[in-house]
Amino acid sequence: MDEAASVTLVNPFACARAPRIELPLAGKYVAATSSSEHVSRVHGRWVLHPTNGYGDADAASRTIKLEDMRDMFFREIMLSAPPNAAGRECVAMAMLGCSTEVAFCLVGVDSAWMLLDTKLEFSVGSIVHCQDKFLAIDCTGEISVCSSNAAGATPTATLLPSLSPPVGLCHRRYLESNGELHIVGAMVSMFYETQSFTYSSVIYKCNLHDHTPEWSRVRDIGDQTLFMSKHFNESFGRTSVSKYKENKIYMSEPLYGDPYNLVHRFEIVDITIGASEVKPIQEKMQGSEALDWIRPNLWKGGQGKQW
Repeated sequence: MDEAASVTLVNPFACARAPRIELPLAGKYVAATSSSEHVSRVHGRWVLHPTNGYGDADAASRTIKLEDMRDMFFREIMLSAPPNAAGRECVAMAMLGCSTEVAFCLVGVDSAWMLLDTKLEFSVGSIVHCQDKFLAIDCTGEISVCSSNAAGATPTATLLPSLSPPVGLCHRRYLESNGELHIVGAMVSMFYETQSFTYSSVIYKCNLHDHTPEWSRVRDIGDQTLFMSKHFNESFGRTSVSKYKENKIYMSEPLYGDPYNLVHRFEIVDITIGASEVKPIQEKMQGSEALDWIRPNLWKGGQGKQW
């Protein structure tokens, strides 16, 4: 996404001639829904007009910079399928900056984003594509099932009031694996005398096709390996990612409880016992050296899905 809020899908691992796919430009309706502040488009750039609690201008207007675009517009975009898959429609669902609504479009067909009210009480914090449906999830773990996969169909949103998060779980990430919805979180033990805490990482899953979906604890995911970061979640089979250990979660994000939520750490979680091992990040890896590591390790496991 650039500073005009135009979004391009690009596959960094494909050849140079691989097509770039343009998504619709964020319009004024998306801008108004994404931000609690007033924004407008001036000479192709977005400008923020701060206001006070009474709706009056509070400070001088300022141009929204690239590093602020995710907070003001599209925080995350999920695809229903690879955008170049033959014979398959690809729907893009966008989590907005701060809203209970989501935006969606049919890739390569729609010229504008359409908005859908998820009916959630709090702002959408996660989007997962699972069993041919988009799931919008807020910070409390409440889930809204959003159906918008068919071309020309009217989108709908239905809450799942019976599917509450596991008791005592502080969730970190939601993702799909083997057709089921998974939640990765932490069970926390507080020590008030020393003002400290410890935690163990745990996984729960549920099958949305069940008559009454419910969360169940997962202690073994077989030959699967889960990869998670602050802006990316995926699962791969052990056979396609040869250098990684099975039944593990590889995390690249701030550690749980980091008050600043800024510094990424490389954390490996043993799903069976919930213990975490924190590895130092190799800061000296540069340019071509980094690409030499990325290509065989990550793209090999992506099976052509990572755009």
